[in-house]
Amino acid sequence: MPTIEMPSAEQLPQAAQQPLLKAGALQDAIFNSANFSCIATDAQGVIQIFNVGAERMLGYKAEDVVDKITPASISDAQELIARAASLSLELDTPITPGFEALVFKASRGIEDIYELTYIRKDGSRFPAMVSVTALRDAQEKVIGYLLIGTDNTARKQVEAEQALLDQRLRDQQFYTRSLIESNIDALMTTDPRGIISDVNQQMEALTGCTRDELIGAPFKNYFTDPQRAEAAITRVLHEGKVTNYELTAHARDGTETVVSYNATTFHNRDNKLQGVFAAARDVTDRKQFEHRLQENNVELENAKAAAEKANLAKSDFLSSMSHELRTPLNAVLGFAQLMASDIPPPSSAQKLSIDQILQAGWYLLRLINEILDLAMVESGKVTLSQESMSLTEVIQDCQAMIEPQAQKRGVQMTFPLLDDLFYVHADRIRVKQVMVNLLSNAIKYNRIDGTVVVNCAMRGADRVRVSVTDTGAGLTPEQLTQLFQPFNRLGQESSVEEGTGIGLVVTKQLVELMGGVLGVESSIGAGSVFWVELPSSSAPELALESVDNHNVGKQDHAVAQPSGSRRTLLYVEDNPANLVLVEQLIARRGDLKLLTAINGHLGIQMARAHHPDVILMDINLPGISGHGALKILLEDVTTAHIPIMALSANAVPRDIQKGIEAGFFRYLTKPIEVMEFMDALDVALRHAEQHGLSNRT
Repeated sequence: MPTIEMPSAEQLPQAAQQPLLKAGALQDAIFNSANFSCIATDAQGVIQIFNVGAERMLGYKAEDVVDKITPASISDAQELIARAASLSLELDTPITPGFEALVFKASRGIEDIYELTYIRKDGSRFPAMVSVTALRDAQEKVIGYLLIGTDNTARKQVEAEQALLDQRLRDQQFYTRSLIESNIDALMTTDPRGIISDVNQQMEALTGCTRDELIGAPFKNYFTDPQRAEAAITRVLHEGKVTNYELTAHARDGTETVVSYNATTFHNRDNKLQGVFAAARDVTDRKQFEHRLQENNVELENAKAAAEKANLAKSDFLSSMSHELRTPLNAVLGFAQLMASDIPPPSSAQKLSIDQILQAGWYLLRLINEILDLAMVESGKVTLSQESMSLTEVIQDCQAMIEPQAQKRGVQMTFPLLDDLFYVHADRIRVKQVMVNLLSNAIKYNRIDGTVVVNCAMRGADRVRVSVTDTGAGLTPEQLTQLFQPFNRLGQESSVEEGTGIGLVVTKQLVELMGGVLGVESSIGAGSVFWVELPSSSAPELALESVDNHNVGKQDHAVAQPSGSRRTLLYVEDNPANLVLVEQLIARRGDLKLLTAINGHLGIQMARAHHPDVILMDINLPGISGHGALKILLEDVTTAHIPIMALSANAVPRDIQKGIEAGFFRYLTKPIEVMEFMDALDVALRHAEQHGLSNRT
């Protein structure tokens, strides 16, 4: 490159020295800057200047490249080939890959800034933004080129990260849109004014309008009641959300769809309200079903009310007739028995007539009793006291009652050994009623010199089956289907055996009320097997290991009393086992005397007569319940002060709460926990003592 001699600053006048010095300093600052590369070449592209920034970026020293290589030598060869091809196509002239591709535009006076990859001395690469300018002499002849480059690595990284974020955003938008479109509900968003801003395809189907038609339209326009729809938006904005708000959507073709509208507000990142997000679910089928169900319920309630009314009328009629028949029957049987025992005794003819009167009278009384039992069962007025009880003991009691009847007819009875103990959860009185009925039928419809066998056995882990097998004539399949129909004696109406056709009906319903099952197996000529299954239970026992392990008669379970002074406890209970248990517990205390009553009415009478210090009351009592007896005693000024404790097998929380609210002093549950029982008894006794109302005996 030709050298142009320039006068030195010292050779110039003083006025001209200052701008030249300033320009020289600026030139030095530019060429010595480390922030960008500055590479100058001659017209053939050979590097003539390689500044400090170029050295820092590319790792070469100026002496390594000046007068030795062109910028093409430090550029990516493939990019140069691609650039040459692109420029050739763009400018419609062949361009040679290499340095010409780098400076072709600049050589023709066209501004040229492009990106390429520089290759460092160590072989590593980095992206650079390069600005190329042609250097010209006074005659505009190109004498060289200036390539100013900046490291583009940071920007490329930012662009890559931005591209990745943009892709993630597009993916997230696609995922969100997919969720919205896959929803079975019609979804939409509105601005705070109720103008629709977005919808899904279900909303398009619901309204018959396109997405473009819906967006920008008022939400309320697509419902049969616009004011109610607008109120839904207003309510969401005030309350934050709305659930199960019923609207009727109106489609373009006139179709109306009942929807359940659920909505909430949504906000931006700065918690600024953006609008309402709403879902509308088609509930047309559900509404139709509810309407049909409501109609069916009304019909069912009407039918139920009619049936209950008819059943109540029947029960009232039977109860009334039972009472009305008993009064004259009492006189008939009473006077007939007086006539039979007259002195002198009646003649043989008179005795035969009196016996016929008595036989018919007793039969009529049994019929009345069975009809009353049936009426009570069907009206739900039967009182049950279900507790753990010995089935073996009940069968033993029934054996003593029924064997004389069997001996009279020559029927051999076989009962299970008493060593085989079975316990069930049932009402002792009703179980005995069931067993007596089954045993009586087995004897009554047996053959002469026949047999009746009673067996007990476990059925699974939680059921006990007692069966009564006879050697009677047996029943046909048709008779078995009619067995439990009231007043149906299965063709025995003309037989010499008396009967009403009610006993088995009552027996079956009693068994089912106790949670059991009554069944029968029979065949003609081979006899019948009637069986009852009841829930099994453990033997009645104290909750503690043994009463003997606790000296319940110690002074700590008895309030100090003067010598010879004892308080009175009245226990109202119909279950013999429970009575015996409490008797044994009280016997261990020297400060108490026990009185017992087997039903609520008797308990009330004894409370009024003896004024006990404490009353212990069962809940399920025959005649009147423990709650009924409590109410009467609390309303009587002579007994209202007595603390009354409940002792019941009804142990669920609602029963206990009901008992406390009714006025029981304490509510104890079975099985008895001895220490708890004694502690509660002491508290009740102290309560009576503090009120100065104890009764001493």
